Amino acid sequence: QVQLVESGGGLVQPGGSLRLSCAASGSMVGLYTMGWQRQAPGNQREFVATITNTGLPTVADSLKGRFTISRDNTKNTVYLQMDSLKPEDTADYYCYLYEGARRYWGQGTQVTVSS
Repeated sequence: QVQLVESGGGLVQPGGSLRLSCAASGSMVGLYTMGWQRQAPGNQREFVATITNTGLPTVADSLKGRFTISRDNTKNTVYLQMDSLKPEDTADYYCYLYEGARRYWGQGTQVTVSS
């Protein structure tokens, strides 16, 4: 049983930055792949970034250079640093964790990029 709690979302102006956090808790053994997906209104959910248990990151090609994923294994937390935000980044952002083939999801945190 794993719980994921996201934080850090909110309203930001274009060009601004936000840092999302996702803290994992529960009955876990070892370290697992974690990451982020997002879903904008009217759109399908899309891949944002993922990071392995050893800290190897992957970011969606369209987001490279603006988004950075990292993790702190001591705190069981994954981060998503979002810079140079654009209105099209507006979405609900969902954290996930893989335990083998099973995926756990956070509740989502809203990011709105608007003037």
